[in-house]
Amino acid sequence: MPAHEGSRAYDAVIVGGGHNGLVAAAYLARAGRSVLVLERLATTGGAAVSTRPFEGVDARLSRYSYLVSLLPSKIVRDLGLDFAVRGRTISSYTPVERHGRATGLLVGGGEERTRDAFAALTGSDRAFTAWRRFYGMTGEVARKVFPTLTEPLPAREELRRRVDDEEAWRALFEEPIGVAVEDRFEDDLVRGVVLTDALIGTFADAHDPSLAQNRCFLYHVIGGGTGAWDVPVGGMGALTDALAGAARAAGAVLATGHEAVRVETDGRQAEVTYRTADGEGTVAARHVLVNASPQALAELTGDAAPAPAEGAQLKVNMLLKRLPRLRDTAVDPREAFAGTFHIAEGYEQLATAYAEAAAGRLPSAPPSEIYCHSLTDPTILGPDLVARGYQTLTLFGLHTPARLFDADNDGAREELLKATLAQLDAHLAEPVTDCLATDAEGRPCIEAKTPLDLEHDLRLPGGNIFHRELSWPYAQEGTGRWGVETSHANVLLCGAGAVRGGGVSGVPGHNAAMAVLEDGF
Repeated sequence: MPAHEGSRAYDAVIVGGGHNGLVAAAYLARAGRSVLVLERLATTGGAAVSTRPFEGVDARLSRYSYLVSLLPSKIVRDLGLDFAVRGRTISSYTPVERHGRATGLLVGGGEERTRDAFAALTGSDRAFTAWRRFYGMTGEVARKVFPTLTEPLPAREELRRRVDDEEAWRALFEEPIGVAVEDRFEDDLVRGVVLTDALIGTFADAHDPSLAQNRCFLYHVIGGGTGAWDVPVGGMGALTDALAGAARAAGAVLATGHEAVRVETDGRQAEVTYRTADGEGTVAARHVLVNASPQALAELTGDAAPAPAEGAQLKVNMLLKRLPRLRDTAVDPREAFAGTFHIAEGYEQLATAYAEAAAGRLPSAPPSEIYCHSLTDPTILGPDLVARGYQTLTLFGLHTPARLFDADNDGAREELLKATLAQLDAHLAEPVTDCLATDAEGRPCIEAKTPLDLEHDLRLPGGNIFHRELSWPYAQEGTGRWGVETSHANVLLCGAGAVRGGGVSGVPGHNAAMAVLEDGF
């Protein structure tokens, strides 16, 4: 940022150049507001970036966030983004050993094939019938709830009327999701596949009375009004690059290497102090939008910080020379890994892993799910790697709360990674480590991130990928009209910790921009 920029006033200063901050910047700049984005890192994008983590290897991975579901097409259209996603033909594959043989459940590839897969696993059509009915119900909820995410917050009863299905409302909004899963499904493996959407990044039991798992499940099944999770073409960085381009084209100033350290406000005018390699500066603003955690917001304003909600995931990125062969020879690995590959995620396995972690121990059989984005979008690999059959694997582990890493993060990471890969290997005909590519220094192309690593890398409090516990998508006491309001009239929270935040959605950024524009300055 030129030196003289620090002396001028902006209509809006946005703290943090992650995807939500860029969405807000683009909307406000397109509406004719003067906008400055302060980003502490050397590049924008936050957690939604594509990087080459393995030295000398032309593989551009979505390093921290992977798939797109909650990003409204409205935002893509409104901002004229050159960004696309691709659907996955296979939804999921879950390997299991039954009656002494390796088998599994493949969901996708057409209704008839999926029906046959359920019948082969369970011995009847009941499970598939229940599956279709349950996801028909969630699909209707998605169709009605998703459009509300970019509208002012509805009251609880208003949203209930929109859903207009008391069975669905009770199952998703009032009773622990474990009740719905156990009432509708008999098979342990099928139950586990359903439950996993309630646990991604959320440390909770199926019957947790807080319903944290229900809120997580809801956001995982309403995306796009369908619940589909798609692969971003070019990696997640393609989205944030497009957003940065849209913001700049509209006139927003994006200042990287500028860390906001203080926000002072009287509710009408604000002053933001920032730090660069050359020292400190200040800039005035009518509004300040904070694209960071509620804890970071409190540090900036000097308010009391809320207690962090710890994260509970292991993130592993791998580059393979080839996909590993499966013990279940009835399934092609290119299909098995094309969707979500579930590991140790039977219903009882998930309950055991939660109980062990709650007792302060790493899960003995860590549950996880794996995605191979390069099968859907090979453009993230260099042409030579594509020609040689290389593939990416991204693993997301469950039920590993930050507290388990406090004493020895490095040691616990190594132990957990070993146990997690062992669970995967149990379903492979060859160890996955035999398939790993090597970097320019001959090191295996694999990296693992614990919640504490994510806290260090991205300043996620407790490593929580949602910044704090997810909220219901309706108004509650103190949430404000758009769910982005704070105790300061002209300071808004536009990060994942806003109401209806979490995931790569752009929704908090959109809603904060709408709140500013409604203010009419």
